[in-house]
Amino acid sequence: MAVSHMDALHKDAKIIVERVIEANMPQAAVKAALKNHEFSGNIYLAAIGKAAWTMAQSAQAELGGRIKRGIVITKYGHASGEIPGMEIIEAGHPLSDENTIAGTAKAVEMAQGLGAGDELLFLISGGGSALFEQPLPGLSLADIVEINSQLLACGADIVEINMIRKRLSSVKAGKFAQICAPAKVFTVVLSDVLGDRLDSIASGPAAPDMATTEDVLAVVKKYNLIVSDKMREYFSKETPKSLDNVKTVITGSVRTLAESAAAVASELGYAPFVLCSEMNCEAREAGRLVSSIAKQIGSGGHSFKRPCAVILGGETVVNVRGKGKGGRNQELVLAAADGIAGLENLLVFSVGSDGTDGPTDAAGGIVDGSTAARLREKGLKIQDIIDASDSYAGLEAAGGLIKTGPTGTNVNDVSVILCR
Repeated sequence: MAVSHMDALHKDAKIIVERVIEANMPQAAVKAALKNHEFSGNIYLAAIGKAAWTMAQSAQAELGGRIKRGIVITKYGHASGEIPGMEIIEAGHPLSDENTIAGTAKAVEMAQGLGAGDELLFLISGGGSALFEQPLPGLSLADIVEINSQLLACGADIVEINMIRKRLSSVKAGKFAQICAPAKVFTVVLSDVLGDRLDSIASGPAAPDMATTEDVLAVVKKYNLIVSDKMREYFSKETPKSLDNVKTVITGSVRTLAESAAAVASELGYAPFVLCSEMNCEAREAGRLVSSIAKQIGSGGHSFKRPCAVILGGETVVNVRGKGKGGRNQELVLAAADGIAGLENLLVFSVGSDGTDGPTDAAGGIVDGSTAARLREKGLKIQDIIDASDSYAGLEAAGGLIKTGPTGTNVNDVSVILCR
C-alpha cells in the first residue's frame, strides 16, 4: 500500500511542478499590463532577464508593428527563436560575459537616441542583474565578474548582492532610465526578489535606489569582500533617489507562485497550507526546517492533517564550501532527506521557477523517506555531499533531480511537503 501511495505522490508532485510553472508564465501578465497602458509616442523595447524572450514575444504579439526597435537580452538557452523586429542576444548568467556587455551597449545606444516623443517599454525579469551590465569608467568586466563571484560564494542574499552590483554599473540603480530621458519609460516587472523591491529586481535599472552608501559599505564589511580602490571610490558615490520619467507595473512574484501551488494541490485532493512566501535563509537550514515540519506531520503530532501540501516560497542562498555542483533547491531537499529518512507517504520537492537551479541543468530536486538509504547503498553520506557543495551529484545518484528545461519565467522558488 505504501508503494502505491509513494507512486501517487511522485506523480502528483510532477503535476504540481508542471502546472505551477504554466500558471506563472508571463504572457498573460504582460498582455494585461499593456492593455492598461496608453502609449503616447513611438514605442521602443528593451527586455532583460531569464524571461526576456517570453515577455518580448508577448509584447510583440500585442503591439505588433508599433514597436520601432527591440533589444532582448536573455540567458544562454532561454531564447526560442526569432521575434520579428527584435535583436536577441544570449549572454552569461549568473556571471556576466562579453555578450552581456555587447547586448547592453546596444540597449544603451538605442536609449541614447530616444527623444521626448518616444517611449521605452522596458521588460524586466530575474537574472537581469547579470544580463544587463556596463561597468563604470575604470572598471572592467573581469572586475564585475570577480566581485560577483565573491558575493555568490559568501552566502549574500539577492538584495545585498544587488547593492554592490548597482554601485559599479552605469545602467543599474536608475541610471538606465536617466539615459532614456527625456523619453518616458514604461516598466513591466516579473519579480524574483522577496518583497518585490524595485530597486533590487535586476538591480533596479529604472528604479530609484533605496540603499545608501553606508548600506553598501556595511555589506562589504559583513562579508569581508576584497575590493579595489576604484570600487571603494564608487561605493562612496550616491545613486539616483528619484526618477520622473518612469511608470512601473509588477506582473508576477513568489506570492503568485505559492498561491498557484496551493491551487493545484487543492485540485489534486490535498489540503494546502502556504506557510510563507518570503523564505530567506541558507538552503541547508531551510531543508532542516522543512524536514522538521514533515516529521511532525508524519508522526501525527502536528496541526496539518493528511492529505496535505505545506508550501513555502522564497529564495534561499548557498554558502559554497566545496568544489562540487548544485543549486539552492537541490541543496534544500538534500538537507531535508536526512530528517525524513524512513518516513512513508510523504515527500519534499523544491524547484526554481526558471527551470535552472544554480549553474546546473536541473530546476531542483525531490526526496522521500527512501532517499538517504539509496545513497547509503552507494556509499554516499548526505552531509558529505552537502559539505562538498555537490547536491547535483547526490540527487543524480538518488534519482532525485527535477529537470524542466528553461521555462521562460522567473518568480523565485517553491518548496512543498506533500503528504498522503
